[in-house]
Amino acid sequence: MPIFGQKKSRTARAATIRDTSSYLVRLQESLRDRRVIVRLLLCLVAMAALLFAVESWKPAFPYRLGEHAEHGILAKTDFSRVNRLRTNEAIRDTVAAVHPIFRRVPDALADLPARLRRDLRNVAQAETLNDVPQETRVAFGLAESTADDAKTENLESEFATIKAAVSVGEGAGNRIDDMVEDFRLFIQPLEQSGSGTVDRNELELNDIPLDRTIAIVDANDPKQREIITASGALLTEAIEDGGLLDASWGTYPKLASIRPQLGVWIVRQNPATLKYDDPATLDSRSLAQQQVAEVRDNYSKGQLLVPPGDRIDEERLAILLAQYEQLESNVTFQQHVQRVAIILLLVLVLMVLNGYYIVRYESHLIASAARFSVFLTVVVAAVFLGRLLSFDPWRAEIIPLTATVMVFAIAYNQVLATLAGFTLSLVITLSTGGDLGHFVVLMSVSATAVIPLTRVPSRSTIIKVGFLAGATFFVVTWGTRIVASQTLTDVWNDFDSLKSSLKGAGWCVAAGYLVAGSLPFIESTFGVVTNISLLEMSDVSHPLLQQLVQRAPGTYNHSMAVATIGETAADRIGANGLLVRVGAYFHDIGKMLKPDYFIENMSEGAESRHEHLAPAMSTLIIIGHVKDGTDLGAQHNLPQTLIDFIEQHHGTTLVEYFYNEATKKAIQQPDHKTDAEESSFRYPGPKPQTRESGVMMLADAVESATRTLDEPTPKRIENLVERLTMKRLLDGQLDESSLTLTEIKTIQDSLTKSLIGIYHGRIKYPEQRTA
Repeated sequence: MPIFGQKKSRTARAATIRDTSSYLVRLQESLRDRRVIVRLLLCLVAMAALLFAVESWKPAFPYRLGEHAEHGILAKTDFSRVNRLRTNEAIRDTVAAVHPIFRRVPDALADLPARLRRDLRNVAQAETLNDVPQETRVAFGLAESTADDAKTENLESEFATIKAAVSVGEGAGNRIDDMVEDFRLFIQPLEQSGSGTVDRNELELNDIPLDRTIAIVDANDPKQREIITASGALLTEAIEDGGLLDASWGTYPKLASIRPQLGVWIVRQNPATLKYDDPATLDSRSLAQQQVAEVRDNYSKGQLLVPPGDRIDEERLAILLAQYEQLESNVTFQQHVQRVAIILLLVLVLMVLNGYYIVRYESHLIASAARFSVFLTVVVAAVFLGRLLSFDPWRAEIIPLTATVMVFAIAYNQVLATLAGFTLSLVITLSTGGDLGHFVVLMSVSATAVIPLTRVPSRSTIIKVGFLAGATFFVVTWGTRIVASQTLTDVWNDFDSLKSSLKGAGWCVAAGYLVAGSLPFIESTFGVVTNISLLEMSDVSHPLLQQLVQRAPGTYNHSMAVATIGETAADRIGANGLLVRVGAYFHDIGKMLKPDYFIENMSEGAESRHEHLAPAMSTLIIIGHVKDGTDLGAQHNLPQTLIDFIEQHHGTTLVEYFYNEATKKAIQQPDHKTDAEESSFRYPGPKPQTRESGVMMLADAVESATRTLDEPTPKRIENLVERLTMKRLLDGQLDESSLTLTEIKTIQDSLTKSLIGIYHGRIKYPEQRTA
């Protein structure tokens, strides 16, 4: 006996060669098919988009804020990093050293002598303090109202002092002129180089402290600057003892006689000779900031960046990012190409895996290039958004993953959604630099989001699934961290880990709300009908059903009966009974256009409209109700799923009655033999493509036939249902519906039981007559 199994015979080996050759021939034929080429091109475009979405030319940045470095992180290369904190401190110090810039105000003191002349004359012409104009009293500080007699006497005394200074002798006018001329000379130092006055309010408004030095820029030479302190430029400081004007009082005795009052007057005039230049100051600070050199920290290969067990904070994350950028800059073009090739191979393997399943089990998905492109677009968008949202502070890659698998579970089925969840979890984990624990979390959440979505009876179901996925995220995240060497106590006391777990769980709940809110868009995009929409369309007040009950009441009653028995049979085999019920409501709406040609709408004893028509013409009318129903459904925006029921509920069955009539005529009239071709008397199809449409076909057939029984006894009903079921089965009408023989038997039993319940026997009373 051979060690490695039976030795192949020459015939077997030849058969293998023939099979391989046959496979190659089929492959070549497929590549000549334009439909296949279009779908392959769509796959290539999707692969290119995925490579771009994951940035396949560079490695992923694997570190995230708040993560634990269980084994520590060592520097993988020499690199340097700008120390933003120290650089900012240097910038702040440099900017703080820049002097605020002030410019001289031309002729700021030019009108002061004229104002002083006016006020001195007002005092000289007044007999009493009350005779002095209010403006002048305010200028000299003589306008304060007070109830204190002592202060009032003091004001009178100051008035008398000023009046005496300006009214000595008969030449009071000349004395005022002399005092004004002395004043003009007295204030000249305020406009000299190296001096000036500023407004205290302007200093406060621009946050310039009094001890700060300021720069006075010459209008003719901006580069020439004079540096003084801000306090030294205050007018109050200039007129006080030791100030800029202190030495001048002795030079002008006439002014010195009223020094206190004149000092108040000068301050209240606020003659600022310097103006703050904000744009020039900002430009100077900006220039100084640009000249500050960056402070860099240097790191050597092998240096400890994050100690074992420590958390990655913002500072450490910045260091790791600098290392990542340095490593990326060291990568050659050839290495970039090699990385792209490896990622391309990985994407190709995943695409082949998914493609094999789709071609083998979900061929309807690739039957339409538009639907297939929608599928691929959603996958690429999920990867792109997953990677984009994976960075801090969002860390929300779970949203596109959970939402996508939910959508696929609703639009397609759970198996395809699970396979997509595995693919997306793997790609997102690799593209974000995640570890095995991260992949386990993503895969667990995607599986949790898929399993409960066998049906979608309400939007709250999707939201509940979102909460369930959130709970899974929280538990599995904790589990992976405990397995990764942390104890339960460490995890429980780790507030940051708890917060990130709750945050991820919240994102799962948000995904549930997102899908629930987008359900109408999902249905229209993917061409699916959820139970929510089916419940809305099952309302008998639907315009089409209202027209049906008015135009073809017999057909309406037939549709209601088919819906009742069909829903029960579908539920028995685990199919969507609600879909069968709503499909049955609309399956015969085409009959309302010519209701009198269908027996259920004919009055008892009335002549049939088909009596005077040729069998072929009658067949065209009967078959035409399928096309009419399809058109009506499209006009009223029925979902394609329900239109499929209209098209498929007769499949390609034979209109037997008129075919038999045509055959009889063909025997009697051999010249019309071609009028009895069987193909002319068959419905155009297609055959039922789903289990639900298969159930509907059987329910429609047996319900109509049972009405023809004179005495619908249980045995007769059972035989009728069995005969019609077997006829549809042998005619191949159920070949494409995915129904198994066991399910067909279950449907047959359910239909029989329902019909017996409808046509059950009743007690016959003596006064009743046989109908």
